Amino acid sequence: MLRRLRLTLAATALITVPSGCGILGGGGGGSDSTAAGTASGTAAAVASSRPAAASRTPAPAAACRPDAVLSTWSLNRRAAQLVVVPVEEDAVLSVKSLVADGAGGIILFGSEAPATMPADLAVLRRAGGRVPPLVMVDEEGGEIQRMANLAGDMPWPRTMAATLTRARTRALAEQAGRRMRAAGVTMDLAPVLDLSDGPGPDSAHPDGPRSFSLKPPVAAAYGIAFARGLRAGGVIPVYKHFPGLGQATSNTDDGPASVPPLPALKAAALLPFQTAIRAGATAVMVGNVTVPGLTGKVPATLSKAAITGVLRGQLGFGGLVLTDSLSALAVADAGYSVPRAAALSIGAGADMVLFDSATAATTTREVIASIVAAVTSGRLPGSRLDQAVQHVLAAKKISLCR
Repeated sequence: MLRRLRLTLAATALITVPSGCGILGGGGGGSDSTAAGTASGTAAAVASSRPAAASRTPAPAAACRPDAVLSTWSLNRRAAQLVVVPVEEDAVLSVKSLVADGAGGIILFGSEAPATMPADLAVLRRAGGRVPPLVMVDEEGGEIQRMANLAGDMPWPRTMAATLTRARTRALAEQAGRRMRAAGVTMDLAPVLDLSDGPGPDSAHPDGPRSFSLKPPVAAAYGIAFARGLRAGGVIPVYKHFPGLGQATSNTDDGPASVPPLPALKAAALLPFQTAIRAGATAVMVGNVTVPGLTGKVPATLSKAAITGVLRGQLGFGGLVLTDSLSALAVADAGYSVPRAAALSIGAGADMVLFDSATAATTTREVIASIVAAVTSGRLPGSRLDQAVQHVLAAKKISLCR
């Protein structure tokens, strides 16, 4: 926290106390001395004094640096900011202690928001103190709505693109966003930018009507309209699922799946993401597919080549990167537990990790411990951990220097 310079008047000398993000003590000075002499033959005392010392120029305040403040946080606290805790909508307060310990976000599951949810989320926000959690939900439209009773019914994205104007799509999303924000939801894991016109969603087809269109310009235009509506409603949109699931061989929730090689993705699937990033995307979710010639047998969520190389490097995305659920069978079948996958994904360039778990508290602590262990062992650079935390704080619009 920045402090104002304090000027302390000691006798007649001006003393300056420098300050910065932390508390700095000290400061001192001398007083002018006065000599008194007695004139011969008189009783009058004539005082004389040396000229006052010139005032020193106040030193400029030390600039507060977020990285310096962040370095005062424990490793556990920093790692916790990268974890999104799963919780049912009717059991929000069950994760209060995890939020109080610094969990960076929660994701709500269910099909109908209970009347008590807004008040419960307010309790969680207070539990988070100065750095409250992001409150996430999947509110895409169609059958992918966790709280339609609160946000309002929305058609499938494919139906939006086929029957609504972009302006109407934006207005619909803004209305949903305002209702969610009023209830305490701050982030929507939508819109889907995948390209598809096929069936689904099911075990063989991850998208179906969750996709706005098979055509990149249409998917981009409607996805951006939906996202801008959410943003206008006070909710952070998350574009997903980079690098695109529309042509995936199957659903990664149910097992391994791959998409076409990178050159083919650049010609189609990546175009909506590129357009959204140029339009100012705040957050992107990475899917669990493999990309031949790029990720090998590793899901994109754990691939530095995919996240740091393509998403951040080639597409120039500098915002918040979230993983799709690390509980997906595509991750497990590749040989990774959720805690191990979490540490690898942060090293690959992700900023927040998501997972499903019937034992959320235990898994959350295991994930935090895995990230901390990766840092202490040198497998995960501390600078990458801090960069991820700063991306989380930026999404929350929290400055450590205010």
